[in-house]
Amino acid sequence: MLITSSHSDYCKLLGTYILGKDFADLFDIVITNALKPGFFSHFPSQRPFHTLENDEEQEELPSLDKPGWYSQGNAAHLYELLKKMTGKPEPKVVYFGDSMHSDIFPAHHYRNWETVLILEELRGQDMEKAEEAEPLEKRGKYEAPKVKPLYSLSNKWGSYFIDSVSRRGNAEDSLVYTWSSRRISTYSTVAIPSIETIAELPLDYKFTRFSTNNSKTAGYYPPVHYTLGSQDTDSKIILTEK
Repeated sequence: MLITSSHSDYCKLLGTYILGKDFADLFDIVITNALKPGFFSHFPSQRPFHTLENDEEQEELPSLDKPGWYSQGNAAHLYELLKKMTGKPEPKVVYFGDSMHSDIFPAHHYRNWETVLILEELRGQDMEKAEEAEPLEKRGKYEAPKVKPLYSLSNKWGSYFIDSVSRRGNAEDSLVYTWSSRRISTYSTVAIPSIETIAELPLDYKFTRFSTNNSKTAGYYPPVHYTLGSQDTDSKIILTEK
């Protein structure tokens, strides 16, 4: 399924440009003008589904009876349709999104769906340039990704995930998780820099979840680690949690 807050005409424009004119055939359900995050948090009576005709919203629907293209709506009625389509009383949903506010937090908090955060910040400043990358034919198709130091992803802006805190006097600096890092590990099942990152993985590939051993980094793919030494000074940096 595809769920977007864009209106139907704009969804068609982008979908056609990215995936081709028959992009809608890739999905059983397309929901436009979803008005996220309300799509996940509002009751069905507050946010009913609408049919569409020439990209204009038509009648309200008391429920969803079949796959199709709809506007607005709510996650509760969508989930009931998924039950009918799968024949399962509690079908599992894995939801991909690039917004913590509109996608990841509400899908996890209100619906308890598995969430995959598409996090552009994982690319970092030092991401390998395409023209410098080794040709794909010279690498294993499912070659294990290189582990990146999470603390040093951007020399200009610093890390989106870890912050260095100066202590008073002669006390050593320490690394602490940022607010963003804590939200990622709390509400995401897995975080990836882009869809392309996982596109060629085998279908039975097993991802490590953030909840594994309460690790703050287990769910990042490609894997990351913390740099426990300063790049600019000889001072020791100690990772702490508060």
